[in-house]
Amino acid sequence: MNDADLNPKARKVLKDLKNPWKLKFFFWKRLPSLLFWRVKLQHLDTESASVSIPFLKKTQNPFRSIYFAAQAGAAEFSTGLLAILAIEGRGNVSMLVTELRCEFYKKAAETIFFTCDQGQQVNSVVAKAIETGEGQKLTMISEGKNQAGETVTKVWIEWSFKVK
Repeated sequence: MNDADLNPKARKVLKDLKNPWKLKFFFWKRLPSLLFWRVKLQHLDTESASVSIPFLKKTQNPFRSIYFAAQAGAAEFSTGLLAILAIEGRGNVSMLVTELRCEFYKKAAETIFFTCDQGQQVNSVVAKAIETGEGQKLTMISEGKNQAGETVTKVWIEWSFKVK
């Protein structure tokens, strides 16, 4: 599925999320911690989403690296963006994180970029939930890399989709 194949509601959400002011309002209204941590949207389309989280005083832990919860929040957002696009305009579908697992490979002492490229998979799972009327789960992976392209963190987030 490409951006042109989206239904009108999902296309509007995609456009709004790409607008910096509307994204800040979305953060303020629904995800204030991401606004506080200065998470930024780097890329978003129906296939993939990428966000960044900077190494700042407000994102760091006592060990001078980005706090694990801040990293998990940015990673969740990269997967959640694709899930939002998948459910938008397709009826009353709920989404919920049901499991989270993280692995940390390097110290996160600079801006980290979290990317998820499972847009097609989440669309298929949401379509199956709508078709069958049964809840469906999908584990999405967000990989956090530093500016040198080295993997710093990998986060597995299981999303549950259910028609209300």
